[in-house]
Amino acid sequence: MKVNKGNKLAIKMVIALICGLVAGLGCIFLRENLIASGNQETWNTINNILFQDITAEGSENAIGIFYIVGQLFVNSLQLIIVPMVFVSICLAICVITDTKKLGRISTKTIGTFLLTTVCALAFAGIVGAFVYSTGAFNTVNVANLTVQNGSTGSNPLNIVLNIIPNNLISAFSNNGGVLSIVFLAAAIGLAMNQLKDKIKYLKKIFIEVSDIISVCLSFVIEKFAPIAIFCLLTRTFAAYGVNYLKPALAYVVTVIIALLVYLLVAYPLYLLTLARVNPKPFMKKIVKVALFGFSTSSSAATLPLNKDTTVNELGVNETIASFTLPLGMTINMDGTAIMQVIAAIFIAASSGYSVTFSSMAVIAVLALIASIGTPAAPGAGAIILFTILTGMGYTNDAALLAYSLILSINRPIEMLVTSLNVVGDSSTSVIVAKKENMLDEDVYKK
Repeated sequence: MKVNKGNKLAIKMVIALICGLVAGLGCIFLRENLIASGNQETWNTINNILFQDITAEGSENAIGIFYIVGQLFVNSLQLIIVPMVFVSICLAICVITDTKKLGRISTKTIGTFLLTTVCALAFAGIVGAFVYSTGAFNTVNVANLTVQNGSTGSNPLNIVLNIIPNNLISAFSNNGGVLSIVFLAAAIGLAMNQLKDKIKYLKKIFIEVSDIISVCLSFVIEKFAPIAIFCLLTRTFAAYGVNYLKPALAYVVTVIIALLVYLLVAYPLYLLTLARVNPKPFMKKIVKVALFGFSTSSSAATLPLNKDTTVNELGVNETIASFTLPLGMTINMDGTAIMQVIAAIFIAASSGYSVTFSSMAVIAVLALIASIGTPAAPGAGAIILFTILTGMGYTNDAALLAYSLILSINRPIEMLVTSLNVVGDSSTSVIVAKKENMLDEDVYKK
């Protein structure tokens, strides 16, 4: 019954995706035609009514219908992320009575995340080096671009400092600090595990909170997801003119192809070799999760649907999924790593820096560290990219201009990056569950 419900939701999402893409492309052509014919004001009016970010400066009189619908949906999902991650990990750890088993699950989960990310980095390096050798990245003209405000560089090791929060209240009030929530949940879950029967009421409260979260999220996703997906996609594509995409066409095409190849080839291979299961059922059932991630561009917003699909349709034991998925949302960023490596090579090539094997190796290491600390929110990957650039010394004016270009056009790419990230989290759950004999293969094969 839940599988049938999942299939219906997937169909609705596919329809919303197609309609959103068609409407978005239609808006791009409409925008270009209106501007070319001297009707900029007409487009401005349409944009203010439908697509404008009403929180932006100078948008006091805008309506932004599509923006409001999409943002309300994303906010409703992000509202529950911190309590969901905290409760899920606490319960997952405290119910495992065998501490050796808990250690095995943790080791296998983190080991699989590390393996897939390293493979993603190597793959991105090969693709980036190949395109760089063709000279395609050198053809970008950054002379006419204007610098946009991005981010300031920082030492990637600051991520380590952020693992342990210095204030309990602030940790729970910041969606960007999920790594701190994971640490707190793991610590409290281990303490509850150690105290066993002494902790009765707190565990019961966590279970009831988890049930409430599940009901609320199921209602939001099933009733409003298709409409929100349509609004989010249409607005995303309507916001970009062709002139933004032309200068970085080589970068856009390279990243999209690399992400699609990794998504459609790498994860089935991981399931086939590491879990020894047929990847076809997984790829069929995970489609709606990938589409949801693509539409929201947020791993955090996709977590509830990912957990429901992984447990109820892929047969992963809830204990495994409750631990691996929130942790993966925080540290497993295969798609982000691929994007950041190719983007760094693109910026280096287009701004006059030489790209060697050793420089690509350093980029890969920095991308590995930076991707772990990337918040599970829209646009975060492109902003964290600045940390890699400063670490490599790519800071001349041309590099900053090329980085500005990345910021301008990277939202559609971030959408595909998110799809990769969430599919990677689910595939790791299947792999770990299979190795721990906690995968219901009858459910998985349905």
